[in-house]
Amino acid sequence: MKNRNLSNWSMADVSEKRVTRRVAVAGGIIRLGPKAFKLLAEEDLPKGDPLAMAEIAGIQAAKQTPSLIPLCHPIALNRVQIHSVMRPADHAVEVFCVAEIAEKTGVEMEALTGLSMALLTIWDLTKPVNAALEITHTRLLYKSGGKSGVWTHPDGIPEEVEEILAGL
Repeated sequence: MKNRNLSNWSMADVSEKRVTRRVAVAGGIIRLGPKAFKLLAEEDLPKGDPLAMAEIAGIQAAKQTPSLIPLCHPIALNRVQIHSVMRPADHAVEVFCVAEIAEKTGVEMEALTGLSMALLTIWDLTKPVNAALEITHTRLLYKSGGKSGVWTHPDGIPEEVEEILAGL
């Protein structure tokens, strides 16, 4: 096994980078099952409204990313938004987290952290009805800014993300 010397670890040096507007969008799906999905749609889950709480949790989590992920730069977020889309055919909710900054470093980890906490919050508030929940397709869908410019997921982005981006 390779000898791990922690003194070799450091945050990425961004001192030579330009400040640019950077946007990242992450997405993921939580499958609820028929009964839990029906109760969510009817706003009748026993622990309250998971989608409203997921918005708050996702925003809070994105703001805490540097304290959760080692070597992640602390940044001043300009915007964090959580968008939830009901997917009745799959008894699922697709969640998107948008994070935006004007900085020297990217905002992808903040978008992914916000997304993850939003999905977990929906899980927590739905589990009394169905313990067999599933989170899938957690991924970065879009990022812009910096020297690499615009990047979109190779599988494309949902139309809801196109609408979100058009509104920024």
